[in-house]
Amino acid sequence: MDTAPPNTLERWLTGPRVGTLPAPAAMPAPKLSFEFFPPKNEKLEADLWACIRRLEPLGPRFVSVTYGAGGSTRSRTHDTVARLARETSLTPAAHLTCVGATQDEVNEVAREYLAAGVRHIVALRGDPPAGASRYEPHPGGYAQAEDLVRGLRRIGDFDISVGAYPETHPAALNADADLDFLKRKIDAGANRAITQYFFDTDIYLRFLDRCHARGITVPIVPGIMPVTNFASVKRFSAMCGASVPDWLGKLFEGLDEDESTRRMVAATVAAEQVRILQANGVDEFHFYTLNRPDLTYAIAHILGARPAGVSASA
Repeated sequence: MDTAPPNTLERWLTGPRVGTLPAPAAMPAPKLSFEFFPPKNEKLEADLWACIRRLEPLGPRFVSVTYGAGGSTRSRTHDTVARLARETSLTPAAHLTCVGATQDEVNEVAREYLAAGVRHIVALRGDPPAGASRYEPHPGGYAQAEDLVRGLRRIGDFDISVGAYPETHPAALNADADLDFLKRKIDAGANRAITQYFFDTDIYLRFLDRCHARGITVPIVPGIMPVTNFASVKRFSAMCGASVPDWLGKLFEGLDEDESTRRMVAATVAAEQVRILQANGVDEFHFYTLNRPDLTYAIAHILGARPAGVSASA
């Protein structure tokens, strides 16, 4: 019996054919938004504003500014968002949480945003304060994100985004209960959901199917996290419930001391992830920049995003 393996050419000719993704020029540039975190000191503030100025010419739909755990950066978030509204062409979105404040205090922050010209709020339950093992509603505060969304709707005509979790929030009883939470936030008045980051595109696409079956019709914008420090992302992912596939780890093997190659790998992975989702009809993406502009800018460039007045085919 002839058990000799096929020669190379025969193997190439008889193997399965894999279709390519559409050429970048065949798809319009996606709609982008970016997330920043507020600075903790003057050096980090300078870094943040360098990041903002680097990405501003790309004309994102909005840029969001996070809270720290337990609302620990509330004043810095407010200052950054107000400055974005005053000094840039960007549309700022302020993170607002239920943690560590009464309803009246949260409402006052929301009114201050309205007075500063900020109309977009990312409404979140929030993480427990430092040292707390679990979330507990503040006495007199909003208990959950859906309650916060209702409160914001009573205050003004905000554009409201909420969080979504393709792999289920770590505190949820199960995936169905988590999806019910999302549906209630949408029904309370949210305009869109932005997802926790993920790495396998099928996870997000299956989540879209589940959202549609549950009657959710608002955009579910995928959150994209470019990875430059694999060990750090793996630690954080274990806390937030995002899975890290083995193939991602293999891509970063041996690169602990090679930052430039890690950046190139990160750009390639994130751009491919977005292009696969684009080929499936998704046209909006939210990038977690970690205040590192060059990597996000490079990925946006690969995807066809250009500064205003610069053609992607130029």
